[in-house]
Amino acid sequence: MAGFWGKRNRDQQELEAHDADLAKRAGTALVAADERIRVTADELVFAEAELGPNATAELSVALATVRQHLGEAFRLNQLNHDEIPDHPEELRSRNARIVQLCDWAEDVLDERTAALAEKIARARRAPEIIAGVRADAARLRARIPHARDTVERLAVRYSREALAQVEANPAEAEQLLGFAEHSAGVAERRREAGQREQANVALEASTESVRRAAALLDAVETFEVEALRAEATLTAIVEDSRQDLVVALKEPHSAGVSAAIAELQSALAALPAAGVNIDPFTQLSRLREANAGLDAAIAAARERAARPIPPLEHVRHAIDDADRQFAVARDVIAGYRGWIGADARTRLAESERIRIDLDRYLGTSAAAATVIDEDHREQAMAMARRVAYLAREALQLAQRDIDASRPQDPRQWGGQGWGGGRRGGGSDLMGGLLGGIIIGSIFDGMFD
Repeated sequence: MAGFWGKRNRDQQELEAHDADLAKRAGTALVAADERIRVTADELVFAEAELGPNATAELSVALATVRQHLGEAFRLNQLNHDEIPDHPEELRSRNARIVQLCDWAEDVLDERTAALAEKIARARRAPEIIAGVRADAARLRARIPHARDTVERLAVRYSREALAQVEANPAEAEQLLGFAEHSAGVAERRREAGQREQANVALEASTESVRRAAALLDAVETFEVEALRAEATLTAIVEDSRQDLVVALKEPHSAGVSAAIAELQSALAALPAAGVNIDPFTQLSRLREANAGLDAAIAAARERAARPIPPLEHVRHAIDDADRQFAVARDVIAGYRGWIGADARTRLAESERIRIDLDRYLGTSAAAATVIDEDHREQAMAMARRVAYLAREALQLAQRDIDASRPQDPRQWGGQGWGGGRRGGGSDLMGGLLGGIIIGSIFDGMFD
């Protein structure tokens, strides 16, 4: 009993220590958040002077929202220190809420001020950035004549379609550099006039124009190297393609292989003659696609050659056998409808469904089909055998149901054998049907 009370006292002491620590954290967080709001408000004034009110609108809205929610934290703190005694649970909830609100306020202000920090630093470095823009523009302008010479040199070797992506790059780069220098001048004048927001917009436009101009000039040099690489690769692929055609002509022929060979031959024939400007990128892409198609067609032909194709006679025999067994099972189940259970009817329905799917798969009536494509024969035979198997199962289940429903007293047979005169010797009939099916199955196995 003493141990129970001792544990309870320890738990109470730990809870009181936790509440005291939480109350201390709430007070510290409240003071820190209040100071952070004051500092951020001062930073907002300077940011508006540097960037303008539009650029600092998000920070203004965030500061107003934080002040509103922090007012709730101050009200909760006031309730903690009024003269009305509170339950420990209420104090604990209020302090936790104060800490939560203060942490949220710190996170929001950190996020908004961090977004503005780079812009402010950039605005304060505006004179340095303007000087850098002008220096970069002068350096890039000196590269334009070389880029024009490169384009003219490439035009002698490559087609107009191949050069379409870089042909106008020197002219566009020169236009962008002129715009960048103009924007730098606007930024400088607006900054001197105290219009900081407009100056920053012009400064961003000038730096972006210089970046785009550099990318256009770099693309000209990159294109020359990539075109040389593509042309060298094209030569190797042409040689490999001709060797692949020699090998492909020795492979087992099929419609897919023939079409792939024709496509590769067409791609090779489309290559320009010597001395004619080429488009190595387009031609390389077409040859690669044709080679990939030929490889896939040959792989499919080899796979099919490794798998024997059933003769047409065997497939037709399997279909005829399936139709015969399905017809027998259907007639028996229809003739003894009241005696047949759900299992036999389900097997018969599955067999009928697959038989319908077989007609759809072949695109015509399987029983009347005189020609079946080699690619469809194996699947058609498998479906026909499945039809026959389910029909045999349905017939066997039907025989079980009929035997179970047959009267045990011969006098209840109506004096005319099992099933009465209407059905005629039921056991003999079932035995004959099953015997015929078994003989048909054996005959079917002779062709497998």
